[in-house]
Amino acid sequence: MKARGMMRTGLALLCAVAAQGAAGPTNRLPPLAWRDTDRVLVLAPHPDDEVLACAGVIRQALERQLPVRVVFFTYGDNNQWSFTLYRKHPVFRPEAMRAMGEVRHNEALAAGAALGLEPAMLLFLGYPDFGTSHIWREVWGSHAVFRSMLTKATAVPYADAFRPGAPYRGEEVLADLTSLLRAFRPTKVFVSHPADQNGDHRALYLFTRVALWGLEHELRPEVWPYLVHFPRWPHQPGWHPALPLPPPEKLAGQLPWRQLPLSAAERDAKREALGRHKSQAAYSARYLYSFVRQNELFGDFPALQPKAERLAQQEAEHARLAPDHEPNNELTAEERELFVGVVWRYLCRDGAQLVFNIELSRPLARTVQATFYAFGWRSDRSFAELPKIRVEIGELGHAVFDKNAKLDGDTVRVERRAREIKVRVPLQLLGDPDRVLASARTSLAELPLDAEAWRILELRPRATP
Repeated sequence: MKARGMMRTGLALLCAVAAQGAAGPTNRLPPLAWRDTDRVLVLAPHPDDEVLACAGVIRQALERQLPVRVVFFTYGDNNQWSFTLYRKHPVFRPEAMRAMGEVRHNEALAAGAALGLEPAMLLFLGYPDFGTSHIWREVWGSHAVFRSMLTKATAVPYADAFRPGAPYRGEEVLADLTSLLRAFRPTKVFVSHPADQNGDHRALYLFTRVALWGLEHELRPEVWPYLVHFPRWPHQPGWHPALPLPPPEKLAGQLPWRQLPLSAAERDAKREALGRHKSQAAYSARYLYSFVRQNELFGDFPALQPKAERLAQQEAEHARLAPDHEPNNELTAEERELFVGVVWRYLCRDGAQLVFNIELSRPLARTVQATFYAFGWRSDRSFAELPKIRVEIGELGHAVFDKNAKLDGDTVRVERRAREIKVRVPLQLLGDPDRVLASARTSLAELPLDAEAWRILELRPRATP
């Protein structure tokens, strides 16, 4: 991989590019600071993520006698099979998969006990493992519902969940997160990262951000995303508790990272808690124990926003790593041959348009496509009602969708070179939003290949608390 610098000038831009941040050697990263008034909420996509990323957070918060809650987005009932499901369609009895969800629920209770958590401190939402990113992208409105591939459920099927029977729709997820946030009123929220390569992890971050925006006149907690799934990371996988946990090279300089140093006792407790997630440790112990290190790691991309309540002339100059030429090891040999990496060149506002520009590791070919996502948010409208635009670009053409509804392709403008794609989306098409959430990815049919992190563009000044 090599560094690449680019300059964009002459536009009235609100640019969201690689964040200005420094993350040198891990021992130079600033520590996460605790306050006596903190209320700590850990949001985990699946049982075991709370330990992988936040066991030290939980231990230190409890030692300080701070209020702590851990909320699980899913029961993890599809976890062991998720990646292979893109290629194959094995038949499992739905009741057996739901039973696996209860197994993982009970493992999470056992792991929590190893960290000092009482059962009442753990809550389980029960949304579909391996399905929440699909809900985020497409399943909004009373006419839509998601059906889990393995459990066959269209609503939360677990009697011990936070809200049994909640339909698998985007607005239901937001309702649950909003209710929990308003009731607990956290000052620190630990949640999965927008650059995480797992769809459920990205979805939880996005739903959480939208829920917090809806409550920003009531509470504004610190948000500390954590990373779990990223190519060839953590470095030196396996049991190495004396090693630090630095950020991935590709993300190291893009955002301001913080670390939480762990004592030897805290690392021992983390290993014990991971061991209680027996169903996961049985087949991926080496990977799980890679997170038992000298520190835990947190950081987010800052949102870009206009200066002095207007769109300012800004230059977008940044150094980025070129698209990753080394595909995920979980791909087959044939899939690796078709792999196309993707990286932002820039993402910005140009007048009344949102402009995406990506660079690919090689041109699109055969069944590989690039997809752009742009979701708007407004303070005066329901997020569920706003457009959620998806632009799918293949070897020969493109298509535009608002959730599942196909739009006229001329509603957006696509410009292409061999390894560069630029897309212009009218902000009016997004509902003239206050903010935009945007991302890009490549895929082989339904198989995800590479993805860029979701980014936030602030299009209007934020109100003061």
